[in-house]
Amino acid sequence: MERLSSHGLPRLSWIDTLYSNFNYNTDGYDGDGAEDRKSQDGSETMPFIDESPTMSPQLCVRPDGDPVSPTPPDGLLPGGDTEKGLEMKKLVLSGFLASEEIYINQLDALLLPMRPLKATATTSKPVLTVEQIETIFYKIQDIYEIHKEFYDALFPNIQQWDDKVTVGHLFQKLASQLGIYKAFLDNYKMAVETVEKCSQSNSQFQMISENVKVKGPKDSKDCTTIVTMEALLYKPIDRVTRSTLVLHDLLKHTPKEHPDFALLQDALRISQNFLSSINEEIDPRRTAVTTPKGEVRQLVKDGFLVEVSEGTRKLRHVFLFTDLLLCAKMKKTAVGRNQQYECKWYIPLADLTFQTLDDSDSCTHVQTLPEHEIEEMKIKISVIKSEIQKEKKSQKGQSRNVDRLRKKMNEQESCLLLHSPTIPFRIHNRNGKSYLFLLSSDYERSEWRESIQKLQKKDLQSCVLSSLELQVLTSSCFKLRTVHNIPVTTNKDDEESSGLYGFLHVIVHSATGFKESANLYCTLEVDSFGYFVSKAKTRVFRDTTEPHWNEEFEIELEGSQCLRILCYEKCYDKSKLNKDDNEIVDKIMGKGQVQLDPQTVQSKNWHVDVIEMNGIKVEFSMKFTSRDLSLKRTPSKKQSGVFGVKISVVTKRERSKVPYIVRQCIEEVEKRGIDEVGIYRISGVATDIQALKAAFDTNTKDILVMLSDMDINAIAGTLKLYFRELPEPLLTDRLYPAFMEGIALSDPAAKENCMMHLLRSLPDPNLITFLTLLEHLKRVAEKEPVNKMSLHNLATVFGPTLLRPSESESNKPHITLASDIWSHDVMAQVQVLLYYLQHPPISFAELKRNTLYFSTDV
Repeated sequence: MERLSSHGLPRLSWIDTLYSNFNYNTDGYDGDGAEDRKSQDGSETMPFIDESPTMSPQLCVRPDGDPVSPTPPDGLLPGGDTEKGLEMKKLVLSGFLASEEIYINQLDALLLPMRPLKATATTSKPVLTVEQIETIFYKIQDIYEIHKEFYDALFPNIQQWDDKVTVGHLFQKLASQLGIYKAFLDNYKMAVETVEKCSQSNSQFQMISENVKVKGPKDSKDCTTIVTMEALLYKPIDRVTRSTLVLHDLLKHTPKEHPDFALLQDALRISQNFLSSINEEIDPRRTAVTTPKGEVRQLVKDGFLVEVSEGTRKLRHVFLFTDLLLCAKMKKTAVGRNQQYECKWYIPLADLTFQTLDDSDSCTHVQTLPEHEIEEMKIKISVIKSEIQKEKKSQKGQSRNVDRLRKKMNEQESCLLLHSPTIPFRIHNRNGKSYLFLLSSDYERSEWRESIQKLQKKDLQSCVLSSLELQVLTSSCFKLRTVHNIPVTTNKDDEESSGLYGFLHVIVHSATGFKESANLYCTLEVDSFGYFVSKAKTRVFRDTTEPHWNEEFEIELEGSQCLRILCYEKCYDKSKLNKDDNEIVDKIMGKGQVQLDPQTVQSKNWHVDVIEMNGIKVEFSMKFTSRDLSLKRTPSKKQSGVFGVKISVVTKRERSKVPYIVRQCIEEVEKRGIDEVGIYRISGVATDIQALKAAFDTNTKDILVMLSDMDINAIAGTLKLYFRELPEPLLTDRLYPAFMEGIALSDPAAKENCMMHLLRSLPDPNLITFLTLLEHLKRVAEKEPVNKMSLHNLATVFGPTLLRPSESESNKPHITLASDIWSHDVMAQVQVLLYYLQHPPISFAELKRNTLYFSTDV
C-alpha cells in the first residue's frame, strides 16, 4: 500500500501524478486543491485523451468538444470576412498576451525565493542544499527567459495592430523551444516530492513554499496573490496545452493567404507532436490501487448526481471505476486546507444490479418542489446576473459586491440543480441495499447504465475494501476526477459563452442503421440552467428500418449550449409499462449531442448535420433566430385571414365573441390533449402547424377533419402561434405599461383593484377571448399530476405571447425587450398571467357591472 502525504492524498507514482494532472485534468487542477476549475490566470487546461478501450481516441479537445486539427476547415472566416477575422485574431492574441503576463509573473514568483535559498545554501545554516534547490527549480529560469522574450516581442505587435502585422514566426520559435518543457516534465515528479519532503522537515521552507507571492497584471488593483509552490510548479504543464489551443484559434481566424498561416500551422504541428509524445510516455492505466484480480483500477466516468438519501436530496460526486461504483461527497475543510472526498458508499460492479419492472412499485416517494418555486429560482438567478453586470459596469462597483452577488447566485443555482432532476436511476446491491439517484435527462441515465453494463460484461469479482484501501481510493478521486465543479454558471469565466437565447428551428429528417424493423421516434433536449429539458418529439414511424420523419420543430432556448437527440423504439405492450410516472419504458436505440455553436447556427441558412449514435445515423437540420427577431409581430397583408389580423376584425367578420380558431383549438385540446405530458410546452411539428394555419386562414371546409387527425401538440402550437402573430398583443399595447405597473404593486387590495380595472379596460373581443383562454388553461392545470403542466408552467408559455408589445411599441422608452428570456419584462409578463390564473373565476358580466371610484383613464 502506498503511503499518504501529509494532506491525506495518496503519494502516487510519477506516472500517477503527472497523468492525473495532465491527462485526466479537464478543468485545470493545480495540484494543491486551491483552484478547481481554472488555473491561476483563469485559463482552462485541455486534456489529452488516451486510446484505452474505455476512452476516446487520443486528440486534443477544445472546451466546445471539437477536436483540434492542424488544418482549419474551409470557410474558417464567416462569410469570407477577412477584416472581421483579423479583428478576432487580435482579440485572441490580446487575451493570450494578458495570460502570458500572468504566467511570467508566476514563473518570476517561483524564481524569487530561489535566489536567497541559493545564497544560504553555502552557509553554515542552509535552508536547502544546492542539490535540492536545483531539483525544485529545474529549468524554471530557462522557461522564464523564453516566455519573457516572446512576450516582449509580441507586445508591440498588438499595440500597433494592422492587417500587415505578422506573429507566426514568434509562435514558431516558441514551439521550437519545447525541448525545455520536456526536460521540466521529466523532473516534475522529483521537484514536487522534494518540495513536500523539505516542507515536512524544515518549517522555514514550509512557510516559504506555502506563501509564494505572485504579482498581478500591471493594470490590476489587486497587487499580489498567495499561491503554493506546488501549484506554481504545475503552471508549465498547464501552459503547453493553453498555447496549443490558442494556436488553433489563431489559425481559425487567419486567412490562408496570410504570411502567418503556414508558420502558425507549423507551430501547431510541433506543439501537437510534442504533446502526443508526452501522452505516449504516460501509462494511463495506473491508479492508486489494483482490483482483486491484480489488474489496475481505472477511472471510467464521474459526475455530479442527486442522491435521495432518507427522503432528502443530496448532491454527490459519483465515480465509476473498472470494478466498482463509488459515491462520495466533498468534505468541509478549513479555509486554505486541501479539499477532500468522503466516501458515502461503494458497490462492486460484480454485485450491482438495476431495477426490474417487478420492484418498481416499491420505489421511494421523493418530495419535489412545486413548479412555480423552480421557476422562481430561475428568475432570481437572472435578476442576480443582471445585478452583477450592472455592478461591473458601474464605476462605483467594488469586487466585494460582485463576490457577494456571485455567492447568492451560486446558492440559487446549486439549489436549482439539486431540486430540478426528476428521472429516477436506481441501482441495487445483491446484498439487499438499494440506492436512488435523480437525473434531469434520460440521456444521462442511459449513459451511466450503458457504462456500467459494458464493464459488467468482463469477468468481474466481488471485493471488500479495507479502510486503508478505501481511504487511498477516495483520496485519489480528487486528482483523477474529470468533472471538477457542479455545472452552474458561477463556476464559469465571465468571458465564457452564456449560451443562446431565442428559438432553435430543427428539422429531423431521417435515420438509418437499424438492423430490424421497429416503431421509431426521436426526442430533442436542450440544456437550461445547468440541466437538460425535453423540448420536442417526432411522431412514431411504424415497422421500418429507415424512418423518414421530415418534421420541423421550434425550440425555445434559455441560455442553451447543447442539443441532444435521442432515438427510441416505442413500446406498445401495456404489460411492460413501469408504474413509476417518471420512468420511460421505451427502449433507447441511440443518442447523441451537438454543441450549439453560435457562428454555425446563427446564419440565415439551414445547417445540415448528421449525428451518429451506436451505429445509427440521424440526419437533421437546424438554424437559430434571436428572441427579438422571432417574436416580432408582423400584421398580415391579407385581412381576409385570421393570423396577423386584429382580433376585433376577425370576430366582427365571424359574428362571434371568440375567434373560431381559438374555440376549435381549445375544444380539441380538452377533448384529447389535456392528459398529454408537456401540452403547450412540447413543440408541435412546424409543417403541421403551418398546414393548420393555412387552413384557418382560407377557412377550409376540412378544418374539423384536419383537427381530428392532427397531432395534439401541433394543435396546441397553432393556438400559441395565433396569439403570437396578432398584430398587437391580446392584452393590447395601450395597456401594457399599466399591466407592468399593476403587477409590481405591493398592497394586495391596490393590486386587485388595478388588475381588475385593467381587464375591464380591454376591448370586448379581447376580454372575452382572454377569459375563455384563462378558464381553459385552469382546466389544463387541474390535470398537472398527469400532464406535468402547472399554472406557472402555462403562465411561462403564454405570458409573453399574450402581453409582449408589438414592434412599434417596443421601441418606446417605457419598454425594454432583452434577448434574455428571463429579462425583467418577460418575468413581469409571466407574473401578470399567473396572477389571473391564480385568481378566482372572473365573469365578463360581473366585471362590466362593477365600477371603481377612481378615473377610468389608464
